[in-house]
Amino acid sequence: RPETAAQDLHLLVDTRCTPRASPLKTDMASIRYVIMPGIRQSSPPLHVSPQPVPKIGKAERTRAAILNAALEFVWSHPFRDMTVNALMASTGLSRSAFYQYFNDLHDLMQTLLDMLQDEIFAVTGSWFKGAGDPVILLNESLAGLVNVCYRQGPILRATNDATATDKQLEMAWTQFLGQFDDAATTRIEADQEQGLIPDFDARPIAIALNRLDAYTLIEAFGQRPRKQPEPVQDALARIWTSTLYGYEWLGKGSSSLVRT
Repeated sequence: RPETAAQDLHLLVDTRCTPRASPLKTDMASIRYVIMPGIRQSSPPLHVSPQPVPKIGKAERTRAAILNAALEFVWSHPFRDMTVNALMASTGLSRSAFYQYFNDLHDLMQTLLDMLQDEIFAVTGSWFKGAGDPVILLNESLAGLVNVCYRQGPILRATNDATATDKQLEMAWTQFLGQFDDAATTRIEADQEQGLIPDFDARPIAIALNRLDAYTLIEAFGQRPRKQPEPVQDALARIWTSTLYGYEWLGKGSSSLVRT
């Protein structure tokens, strides 16, 4: 079925903290945005936190509108074609409003990439930090990863495509991938110490698996029409499971292994 505008990405603001009214980039530790699919203005607000959330203020709505406009733009255009004028025209806001929240377009894309990184780490934490059956934990994390990237794949594609000609985004993309390389290397080495994964040099394997993930997710979800998420998740699970924990657990979703 063709995808419609109702399936586009939208940002809801968690207003427990307020962004600074400054042209400098807001510290991502001070304000969080929850990315949710297909939320119309008439829909009741949805939040990750179960606590009541105060009414969203004008500043938060403005920032979210700019980020939404950027997400909508990169669904169908490369980053190099983005301009502040075009972006703000789509929001109905003034050009000067953009610079109250972002230094430039690179700052905007870095913000989107930081938000994506935070959400990916949040949904993959079970494998990185959890105890129990590592194959179950891995499958849970890959399901979360696929779900996030199904909704936010254009951020990956736009940043990756821009790296060939844009040094700032090339650095941002390298740092983005490097965070996951470090985390996966640490997790693999820890499982090796417990005898759950064979003894090999962990970092090259971590890099190879993460690059496989990145480019598979970009190809599947980076633009419309998106692929179905289930086959993508299954493919990644098969490769990660067989590489790390052994072919005997393929397709089972669980194992007799126990991580402490």
